Amino acid sequence: MNPVPSNSFSVVTGAAHGLGRAFALELAKRHLNTLLVDLPENGLKDLCAQLSGEYGISSRCFECDLTRKEEVIALAGLINEQYSVFMLINNAGTGGSVKFEEAPVDYLDKIIQLNVMATTVLTHQLIPNLLKQERAYILNVSSMAAFSPIGYKTVYPASKVFVHYFSRSLYQEYKNTNLFVSVVNPGPMKTNPDVTRRIEKQGFFGRWGSMVPEKVAEISIRQLFRHDSLIMLSLANGINWLILKLVPIYIRLPLLSLAVKRELENLPPSFSEHTNKKPA
Repeated sequence: MNPVPSNSFSVVTGAAHGLGRAFALELAKRHLNTLLVDLPENGLKDLCAQLSGEYGISSRCFECDLTRKEEVIALAGLINEQYSVFMLINNAGTGGSVKFEEAPVDYLDKIIQLNVMATTVLTHQLIPNLLKQERAYILNVSSMAAFSPIGYKTVYPASKVFVHYFSRSLYQEYKNTNLFVSVVNPGPMKTNPDVTRRIEKQGFFGRWGSMVPEKVAEISIRQLFRHDSLIMLSLANGINWLILKLVPIYIRLPLLSLAVKRELENLPPSFSEHTNKKPA
């Protein structure tokens, strides 16, 4: 039995690929209607058609650029006008590894706008809709990077700290209402062949705690419905979190930064890991 009315919808951002697509499929398997959001020309319409055809649910797609505040507000207005929303999954995010002074300003701005602004504004605009439902849920996707600064990633971990603290604060503010808020902090995810090769090259410690998006989505949705406010995906995920909490910053910061620096030095000149989906 689903814990929501059959005429309600779940919103998933960054839904065309990677973890977002896995969330969409997991919700469809649970016979839950979806409102999927991603950039134009990203295969979103085909995914909506697939979910509707295979699972008999209502799946609608919205193509927009979430780095633009006016498009986020317009999207939320359209959703609030036409749909009852019981769940919001803020999955869309971006990041990468680059020397700070070599990072284009647009790249830095994109991380801030997508990871911080879009998550905040879309949540703010949809909360009145969520509060109208008998039961409602917000799941924000942060990262294990939220638990430590990392050189050569700089803005990305800082943005994920925001997502983590934002989520925990919302949980406290709304815990006595119908709205439950949770956050999940995935580690490395094998979202595409390039990322998978990078993870495999890192040996045991690179593979330690890595998961496929489908498993992350399955566990996250299950634990969300169980009212788990801080979702730990596995024993390895929990151990990594504990290590990052216990190891002093003057030890973990140079070690993590050195690992990223070495990875950058070994990348071919044409390789770029900057994407609109969840990075490792």
